[in-house]
Amino acid sequence: MRRRGPQLVLIAVVQILAMSLWFSASTVVPALRAEWNLSREAGILLSVTVQLGFAAGAVVSAALNLADRVRPQVLIASGAALGAAATLVFPLAGPAAGIPLRLVTGFALAAVYPVGMKIVVSWFPRGRGLALGVLVGALTFGSAMPSLLGGIGRWQVVLDAAAALALLGAVVALLLVKPGPDWHPAPPWEPRYLLRMIRARRQRLVCLGYFGHMWELYALWAWLPTYLAAAGADSTVTAFAVIGLAGAAGSLLGGVASDRFGRSAVTIGAMIISAGCGLLSVAAWGTPLLVPLLFGWGAAVIADSAQFAAALSEVADPRYVGTALTAMTAAGFVVSAVTIQLLPLLADLTGWRDAVTLLSIGPLLGAFAMASVRAAAGARTPRSTARP
Repeated sequence: MRRRGPQLVLIAVVQILAMSLWFSASTVVPALRAEWNLSREAGILLSVTVQLGFAAGAVVSAALNLADRVRPQVLIASGAALGAAATLVFPLAGPAAGIPLRLVTGFALAAVYPVGMKIVVSWFPRGRGLALGVLVGALTFGSAMPSLLGGIGRWQVVLDAAAALALLGAVVALLLVKPGPDWHPAPPWEPRYLLRMIRARRQRLVCLGYFGHMWELYALWAWLPTYLAAAGADSTVTAFAVIGLAGAAGSLLGGVASDRFGRSAVTIGAMIISAGCGLLSVAAWGTPLLVPLLFGWGAAVIADSAQFAAALSEVADPRYVGTALTAMTAAGFVVSAVTIQLLPLLADLTGWRDAVTLLSIGPLLGAFAMASVRAAAGARTPRSTARP
């Protein structure tokens, strides 16, 4: 167990490196539209297809129980390498292959994030709220990396740099990452586990809470630079700071609070704050208060993410935790694809100031679902074993 600290650091590093692929193409959409003569709709699809590819990859992984039956470091390394290869080919393939290649990138990353969560759980039978918060903070920082890379040169260089980082992540995962002592031996293939998961009320409610969270999260991240530009703010540095820095801080604070006060309390609180920030942003638009509010929103919108994984890992069948986490994230990313498409369309009708209030619907419904989890769990358990 003395190795769990270094292992957590290694897994976090892999997430940062591999997840730099996520918004690599979305960040350079303005340049792509000019050079490839892409329509606005095609630019939106470049963001959406990563979500859909991830969901498809996660569905395949969950159906085959891959996260529970394949060596995790091999699965993560394979996913990071495949995503890097698709990103490297992207500038050479041209506009016709751009969307399919982004679909492949998302498909590949489904082998990185959910499997990383299961490895963390295997090292942290206790205190996993903070440990998963570190992992999600790393994912957040990695997802924001393309915004920082956007200033290093032409759009092709941004994609090449993201691919190089992901390849490095694959090497680190393969050579250095190991599952923890709480890793369960490979169980038999159980294609019906997903049905068992849906029928279990507490697992179902945790998933519903997560879907409300995902309704907001990736749409905010994907369109934050555009939103900031419309508001007349610096869209590059501010977007990186809100997503990467405030988000990482929110993940860590959410993890600490979750282990102390329980998963449901933190998820409910974070979603209510996040929904409130979305609604208050209308009043803050065009004032000096907007950027500070966005920093609060950036922290709150991700503070609960890891805690849904922690909550589900504590109520799922221990043999199929990887499958449960993968299935939940798969459905969540389908939900996120809906709002990524809807938000810019609504912005065309109402303007960005009012359009972002759409995002508040999800966390409010998610908070209601997690309140039901809290009621189902009864009185809060002792702090040392904080449960949903």
